[in-house]
Amino acid sequence: MKYLSRLKQIGKAANRDVLAVLLLSSLPSIGLAETPNNTPKFEYPKTPTLGFYGTPGLMDMPSAEMLPDGQFVLGYSQFGGNQRLSLSFQPVPWATATFRYNGIEDLNLFGFSTYYDRSFDVRFRLLKERKVLPAVTLGLQDFAGTGIYAGEYLVATKTFDTPALQDGKPKGQLKVTAGLGWGRLGSYGSIANLGTRPAYNPSSTGGTLSVDQWFRGNVAPFAGVEWQLDDRWGVKAEYSSDAYVTETQTSNVFQRKSPLSFGLEYQARPGLRFGAYYLYGSEIGISAQLQMRPNHPTQQLRIPAPVPIAPRSQWATSPAHYSQDWANNDAKRLKIRDVFADVLAQDGLVLESIVLEGTSAEVRYRNNKYQSYALTNGRVARAMARGLPPSVETFRIVPVRRGIALSAFVVQRADLEAYEFAPNAADVIANKARIEAAGSPNKDAIVSNNLYPAFGTSFSPYTAPSYFDPSQPFRIDVGVELDAILEPAPGWKVAGTLRHRLAGNVKDGRASNSLLPHVRTDQNEYAQFGTTLENLYVSKRWNAGNNIYGRATVGYLESMYGGVSGELLWKPVDSRLALGVEANYVQQRDFNQRLGFRDYKILTGHASAYYEMDNGFLVQVDAGRYLAGDVGATLSVDRVFKNGWSVGGFVSKTNVSAAQFGEGSFDKGIRFNIPLAWNLGKPSRNGSSMVIRPTQRDGAQRLSVPDRLYSDIREAHQKSLIEQRARFWE
Repeated sequence: MKYLSRLKQIGKAANRDVLAVLLLSSLPSIGLAETPNNTPKFEYPKTPTLGFYGTPGLMDMPSAEMLPDGQFVLGYSQFGGNQRLSLSFQPVPWATATFRYNGIEDLNLFGFSTYYDRSFDVRFRLLKERKVLPAVTLGLQDFAGTGIYAGEYLVATKTFDTPALQDGKPKGQLKVTAGLGWGRLGSYGSIANLGTRPAYNPSSTGGTLSVDQWFRGNVAPFAGVEWQLDDRWGVKAEYSSDAYVTETQTSNVFQRKSPLSFGLEYQARPGLRFGAYYLYGSEIGISAQLQMRPNHPTQQLRIPAPVPIAPRSQWATSPAHYSQDWANNDAKRLKIRDVFADVLAQDGLVLESIVLEGTSAEVRYRNNKYQSYALTNGRVARAMARGLPPSVETFRIVPVRRGIALSAFVVQRADLEAYEFAPNAADVIANKARIEAAGSPNKDAIVSNNLYPAFGTSFSPYTAPSYFDPSQPFRIDVGVELDAILEPAPGWKVAGTLRHRLAGNVKDGRASNSLLPHVRTDQNEYAQFGTTLENLYVSKRWNAGNNIYGRATVGYLESMYGGVSGELLWKPVDSRLALGVEANYVQQRDFNQRLGFRDYKILTGHASAYYEMDNGFLVQVDAGRYLAGDVGATLSVDRVFKNGWSVGGFVSKTNVSAAQFGEGSFDKGIRFNIPLAWNLGKPSRNGSSMVIRPTQRDGAQRLSVPDRLYSDIREAHQKSLIEQRARFWE
């Protein structure tokens, strides 16, 4: 249908399971350099290799190395009845954060044949490696869990180039690591004791900081070496200070005969590494690690080169060319609009409206294709330079997103003509242009024809995963869904999604044991039915005033709730700070997700503050009343990359006690978004998102409302446009 491609871009990605996206689409092409003849060239591994815990290290023992800034890592290891799946992220050059999911066979805690445990690690670089001095890192392992894997360490690593040369460069590297460990890492061969360390309590709710354990108890040394033989092969050897008391005595899952372990690793491609190991004198182990850098896409973005600006001095040589008579001729103005709309369409952009005056013009356009508004502003500016009469000198460019005018980029035509090929063109235009509030539409604007009403549908597969059920850590439903959207007028949307579940096992998940109202933990009950109405709602978004934006939504807002939602956001175009307020009155939907409701009703809402920090960090604080009636706040910190990648975490604390909350003590988790363009090499605004909670409980749960305001608006405001100023000329 006419608007099908646009609707798909503003809809969901066909595959929402990010891990599948990573594994299926990233493996063939991660990080390859290209030689001049486009033949893939293998490069020497420049990133640290990982240990079994998913952080830089040998096998069980950590090293002091740090991942490159912004690195995102997926790791898996298995040996002796132990399985570990880890996600690590390097948010800043001096710190690493890791979430890990562990399985221990035959532990038989709480009646499960395999005991699954979730844990978080953090590590901080104290000293960067120098010519003589080693790198030094301090780490906390499983610092807020049940404590099965809890340990702390202080470790140093020094790198040496091997004497052998290849093409005039060292053929390999030797890394020597030594450190001291506490907790698990101090349980074998201890040399000292630093006070009493409380034992871990696997029956606790977990989730609280184990401060009373940190750097207490027995202290033991560990050491190891890693020799990278060449571009592909590496060997490792370590002396471990982990006695594996739980695994060898409580569960007897393997025998630890020696503190020595040895490994052989193979770099299949840059970013993808496999390993095989002989461990503790008795066990065979394997590992795999997938390393990705958000700033280094698997495919370079391929877009048509922009048409160069033709300075007016080359084609408007007579004073008559600069006449403004055309501005009073309605037929000519309509002709300019139609030609200009066609020019924008060549770049995949949609003209909303145009204001044509003798010496100035304003273009409001819709971007459904590109992540970067700096890029689309540049494309629109070029189109204006070659499509508008010579007398038009001032260009005002206004991107519009789902009914909201986001900002105004004001630039002089003469500057575009003068500096397009200047060495510092991006900086010059950024300094000379103005970024200001978009304001209300001009009453003299010529609106594009045939934009409204717009209707379209899309049909696609969907996946609905469920994580960390103690009896089965990963469940998933798969099916197909039909999306339909009607846009009767600017800012208005009527949308709905029908789903049909084809297969899956989410319905077999554990029943809720929550002491709070079951606002999220009845997920298995909602998964019992085949054909469901995912959502059906009417929404309106608008510019509510100077620097103020509004949204109102009513209907079946998500799979579990229906009702009414309203939002106001204050966000000056030149400010890093934004403030918002949202209020919702909702009722819980029937498990069959048709048109009926259950008895539970709630008034919920939050006041929010957003702040954009340097280096892509976005901090958000939400305070208010959650779905279960609990009151508190959520702190979120995300690192947002210029290409749309984002990785972050959140933590919430409400007036619910740890005992009432249940397993995990309080709500927390990690989340990330991977833009499809990063993998496909083609422009797209779609992305695959995932939120991972160590455990899903009912405390601190918010409503899922479509088309919230902040993320759309922030993308086209001053900080984002300035940071991406180089893309203006792409």
